[in-house]
Amino acid sequence: MIAPDSFELAGDGAFSTAAPGAHVRAVHDEFHGDLLEVSMGPHHPSTHGVFRMVATLDGETIVKLKPVFGYLHRNHEKLGENTTYLGSMPYTDRLDYFCSMTNNWAYALAVEKLAGLAVPERAEYIRIILAELTRLLNHTCLAGFLLQDCGASGTPLMYAFREREKILDLFESLSGSRMMCNYQRFGGCRINASAAWLAAAKELVDGYGAFLDEYEALITGNEILMARTQGVGVLSRQLAVSAGITGPMLRASGVDYDLRKVEAYGFYSRFNFRVPLGAHGDVYDRYMVRVLEMRESIAILRAALMDIPEGPIMDPKAKLRGFRPKPGEAYGRIEGPKGEIGFYLISDGGPNPYRYRVRAPSFVNLTILEDLCLGHTVADSVIILGSIDIVLGEVDR
Repeated sequence: MIAPDSFELAGDGAFSTAAPGAHVRAVHDEFHGDLLEVSMGPHHPSTHGVFRMVATLDGETIVKLKPVFGYLHRNHEKLGENTTYLGSMPYTDRLDYFCSMTNNWAYALAVEKLAGLAVPERAEYIRIILAELTRLLNHTCLAGFLLQDCGASGTPLMYAFREREKILDLFESLSGSRMMCNYQRFGGCRINASAAWLAAAKELVDGYGAFLDEYEALITGNEILMARTQGVGVLSRQLAVSAGITGPMLRASGVDYDLRKVEAYGFYSRFNFRVPLGAHGDVYDRYMVRVLEMRESIAILRAALMDIPEGPIMDPKAKLRGFRPKPGEAYGRIEGPKGEIGFYLISDGGPNPYRYRVRAPSFVNLTILEDLCLGHTVADSVIILGSIDIVLGEVDR
């Protein structure tokens, strides 16, 4: 594997899309001779988002790779500083639009710390149920997309989306929306979960293990998948920690760090679950960690659906109108499906945050893409990107 700083391109090595045919161009390097610079993307949002990789190739081997993003920038943080605290809740849905329920929770947690609000026990259970359903949804889709990136056209992704639809139906029946749920509130939840909804959620959870068994029988031991993913895109423990990588990517590299255990926010301390770890940190480990995490999510969901108490779902001290937290600062973070998602807020006593900052796991995890791709082929870079599991709404903000 070639170190990223072991060469320099002739001139400034800049890439310009202004010139006709600039998606592929020849460059010269004093160590490697003639190289080829290829622009991959930007692609349609239904792939991994509006994203571009500029890869410098020595034959088929990547010797340099520059991720280019910003095509979907929406000025999220400045909007948050010019919007009321509650008015920003729907904007959090648009970050990782696969995981609006967990986005809502991380933001609500930050505001609750800032304002000193408590969350009723029933609301905490509902939040955990929705967060683990979101984890199932996210990891299922990741497995489908990864297999499609490997060339398994259509079928694995459709299997994954079949199960995703069942979870989205639950979200819609509870919140009124499939994806942009806008469900959490400071001090609790917007709508109570009915007995019928909880029964439907239990039925889904009870059947999810059978889907995973079916999916793994088809995929996990598949020799083509193993050949394409084992030993590819290895992320070392040292680089993972020093780069601030979190979530399944970090744990696939063997680092035992999960905020549900470390901080035990909500009522996660009441649930007995394991944290799966990888041994090699390659694409295959990143896939397997997510599969094993789904098994643990099912166990958490079964326990939460069985033990959920009756009671209110909102702190009576919470105000939705005229909400003005005392001056101060707070950081709320949770273990989202893609890693640590956090919101940093500063209040000056006004109706809007003085400072609003998002710690987006997709963005942080994407920063080591070049390190993972060096020495691999163009075909490998596609599945390495897929294994990182990014959503550009969260990367660009």
